[in-house]
Amino acid sequence: MELAHRLDRVQEPQTIKMAKLGRELRAQGANIIDLSLGEPDFITPEHICQAATEAMAKGYTKYTPVVGIPELREAICEKLKRDNGLDYTPEEIIVSTGAKQSLANAILCLINPGDEVLIPTPFWVTYGALVSLAEGSVKYLPCSIDTDFKLTPERLEAAITPQTKLFIFSSPCNPTGSVYTREELKGLAEVFARHPHVGIISDEIYEYINYQDNHQSIAQFPELRDRVIIVNGMSKGFAMTGWRIGYLAGPRYIVQACEKFQGQFTSGTNSIAQRAAIAALKGGLEPTRKMTEAFRKRRDFVIESLGRMPGVRINDPKGAFYAFPDISSFFGKSDGTTTIRNDEDLSMYLLHNAHVSTVNGAAFGNDQCIRISFATSMENLEAAMQRMAEAFARLA
Repeated sequence: MELAHRLDRVQEPQTIKMAKLGRELRAQGANIIDLSLGEPDFITPEHICQAATEAMAKGYTKYTPVVGIPELREAICEKLKRDNGLDYTPEEIIVSTGAKQSLANAILCLINPGDEVLIPTPFWVTYGALVSLAEGSVKYLPCSIDTDFKLTPERLEAAITPQTKLFIFSSPCNPTGSVYTREELKGLAEVFARHPHVGIISDEIYEYINYQDNHQSIAQFPELRDRVIIVNGMSKGFAMTGWRIGYLAGPRYIVQACEKFQGQFTSGTNSIAQRAAIAALKGGLEPTRKMTEAFRKRRDFVIESLGRMPGVRINDPKGAFYAFPDISSFFGKSDGTTTIRNDEDLSMYLLHNAHVSTVNGAAFGNDQCIRISFATSMENLEAAMQRMAEAFARLA
């Protein structure tokens, strides 16, 4: 049978591809250090797992409402008020099977063929893919390491057209670790206030992995309250990647549209995972803070190590667990066997010659860089940085 043409508009995520290649080489006996996937190496905190066990024992094993169980939606509202100073009602919340589904719901419910969507680069790989599936038109707004990979109000103002319907960004950012301050978000908000036809999706999944001040959301500005869609979830801050719990907070009519859409795809999210998510949101952030402190130490080591490698330029990521170094100085160089022409060549060179798995930056919209995840042990990171330094030194 002939496959649907919509498949032509999406590719396998490069993050998954590199992880798959790493596993194949590992199966052949190679000692691969995987710095490609963005998954915390910590186990889910005990009190969250205990809540899941108790939920099963109490019989919480039935279908759930499409939008999520009332207790979890209320807990999300409490979290938004407690941590972000934002007022939402349960009717403005929908729980989905991971933040990726929350993004898919919002984009596919908002974008018609030809609608223009602005995405600052570097960006998480799925944003553009979902817009393509919706047959929208993506306008990428390149941001460089010289500006800490952040978009300025002037660049945003110049990019908006009458056809612009949506703006998608993340803070803290995957893949750069960049974090927008309140003042920087205020500058963007002032631009959006002049263009009321543009909606905003704010991906805040790395909210708790923040190495500076408290997280700032663009939803805090009253003039944008009814145009911002917050996407968040449990995977990064609570080490709950496999539990698949994401959520969306936004205007009630958008939540209702997402409910209609999700009802035809997955219906309600896993009942046990939702009960566990309540425990995560209500149980205090001490385990999360301990994880973040560990990530901070790893970040400091990785950034210092990369900074000592000749030819590598690196920003100072204030959040998430990624480094996104500019490695373009190696383009055109060779170790005598392999010539590096671009970022993908460099990632493959590191994989096969240093046995370190990274992701080429073009996957995120910047072909001058590679992404390195430090969501792994310090032992792995120490070995990986040593291998990378030696591999780079062989390029001349």
